[in-house]
Amino acid sequence: QVQLMESGGGLVQAGESLRLSCVASGNIDSIYAMAWYRQAPGKQRTMVARIISRGSTNYADSVKGRFTISRDNAKNTLYLQMNSLKPEDTAVYYCAASLGSVSSPHDYQYWGQGTQVTVSS
Repeated sequence: QVQLMESGGGLVQAGESLRLSCVASGNIDSIYAMAWYRQAPGKQRTMVARIISRGSTNYADSVKGRFTISRDNAKNTLYLQMNSLKPEDTAVYYCAASLGSVSSPHDYQYWGQGTQVTVSS
């Protein structure tokens, strides 16, 4: 089992920055991939950024150049640095972890509770 706990969400104005954190606990040595997803009201949950065990990363086109995913293995923590935030970034952000390869949200076995990010114009 893996437990995930997000923090760092909040209300900011357009152009500002936020850093989300996700602390993992439990059987973390088995984690192969971790990701940040987001879900806006009335919309599907979509991937924001992903990091694989060897450190390779992928980003949604909408956040490339603005968001950075990283991890601190010593702290068992995943981060999402979000710069130049836009109102369309408003959503609940979720941390996810998978024990194997991933190609869709269904491949992630573990999810956090989510943290709200609201960007005002």
